[in-house]
Amino acid sequence: MLHFSRWKTALVVLICLFGAVYSAPNFLSREQAEAIPSWLPRQQFNLGLDLQGGSHLLLEVEVATVVRERVAGLQDSVRSAFRQPQIGYLDLQAQPDSVTFTLRDPARADEALRLLRAADPDAEVTAGAGGRFTLRYPERVLNDIRRNAIDQSIEIVRRRIDETGTREPTIQRQGADRILLQLPGIDDPQRVKQLLGQTAKMTFRLVDMNASIEDARRGRLPPGTELLPSEERDGGAQRQYVVQRRAMVSGEMLTSAQAANNSQTGEWVVNFRFDSAGSRRFGDVTKNNVGRLFAIVLDGKVISAPVIREPILGGSGQISGSFTAQSAQDLALLLRAGALPAPLKVLEERTVGPDLGADSIAAGTTASIVAVVLVAVFMVIFYGLFGIFAAIAMLFNLALMIAVLSVLQATLTLPGIAGIALTLGMAVDANVLIFERIREEVRNGRTPISAIEAGHSRAFGTIIDSQLTTLIAGILLFWLGSGPIRGFAVTLCLGILTTLFTATMVTRLLIIWWLGRKRRLTSLPI
Repeated sequence: MLHFSRWKTALVVLICLFGAVYSAPNFLSREQAEAIPSWLPRQQFNLGLDLQGGSHLLLEVEVATVVRERVAGLQDSVRSAFRQPQIGYLDLQAQPDSVTFTLRDPARADEALRLLRAADPDAEVTAGAGGRFTLRYPERVLNDIRRNAIDQSIEIVRRRIDETGTREPTIQRQGADRILLQLPGIDDPQRVKQLLGQTAKMTFRLVDMNASIEDARRGRLPPGTELLPSEERDGGAQRQYVVQRRAMVSGEMLTSAQAANNSQTGEWVVNFRFDSAGSRRFGDVTKNNVGRLFAIVLDGKVISAPVIREPILGGSGQISGSFTAQSAQDLALLLRAGALPAPLKVLEERTVGPDLGADSIAAGTTASIVAVVLVAVFMVIFYGLFGIFAAIAMLFNLALMIAVLSVLQATLTLPGIAGIALTLGMAVDANVLIFERIREEVRNGRTPISAIEAGHSRAFGTIIDSQLTTLIAGILLFWLGSGPIRGFAVTLCLGILTTLFTATMVTRLLIIWWLGRKRRLTSLPI
């Protein structure tokens, strides 16, 4: 146990140097750390919301909207299913949870039932007297729709937040239909709320150029069209367009969107590109509708309606309008991240000031320093020179923990600081076991070197057992916990691993170096 090969010695020294070098930038300000040359380590661990301050948002996904849209889609299924066989129907209506209609010819009820079940296998079709039909989704399907809407919303929110450059946000599901969002370092969440407040459903639709806007405002719309407001203004009044309900191309087919400045006009635009299927569809639409207005609709509002002057076959295009640099970048961000399946409603909003975080950091730093000093004093008083070796190993233990957190770009929270302080208090437990075992071996008559070797070898099993039980508890906390509990579990488990290394390797290496300088050893300074 007391023999250290050269490679093992070099490995321990390199690991300790790694801890010292990679933990050093955390003792500098962020500006000072960024000024360090790129070829040197300059990573710092991130501070959580409770330490850095920031914004706390509780969002509700309006899943009822998704259900209504899915039920409304049954109307299109009925129309599509009956168009080819020319089955007539009356009074086709979409209710909040069902679609109803009446067949013109009740004798074709069996044929209609077969076509509807094939059109949407998830829907339950009920045929009543007189050719009255009802379509609705069973509760099992509705639950799947709601769950998928929540999961998709969380993923889209994560993409949009990541696009803003926020460091280490916390995004997690809470309850049945809510999303918890914590943004460290964001003290003004207004722009984030604006980004999350848009579903960003973009479609490309043809404008009905023969329809009268005045008639449309009175409710007389051509079949299959709707009246939508525009971002553009005409003489101070908001312009409106009569557009087809059917989307020729959807925003889901976009592969990229970037804000840019038009060199000819000087205005900000958004350049976009479709995937292969979207490129073909976009090319066909523009080729067959030259001279018509092509409306770009975002969340029920026409943001641009250019004239198709020639076929666009390259799969790319440009959105122009009254954009500023920020609004163009935000629109490009929304299109890249994708559309939300349902609107988000802000239920709770809190802003945590950095002063509270500064107080927590100061208190946590003080607690850690006091823990290190008191433990070091205790070890020196009880174990003399060997206690100094244990205190040195404890400092390397702290450096390794900070270094690993920095390399992993982990987020440190207030419970995480508590985990570090607890680890420092427990860091010398293994050394206490080893040193007490050495004392016992000396009392039993062993020589100093034999006692040191026996103390390390016989205490090793006990050290592994004690640390392993704590590690299991930390893993369970991380697995079953969330938020601050997981932050505590991460630092606790990391501290256990670094403690095992420093207590059994670093301390032992220091003792071996000390023994190598002694020619005759008659007693131990323990």
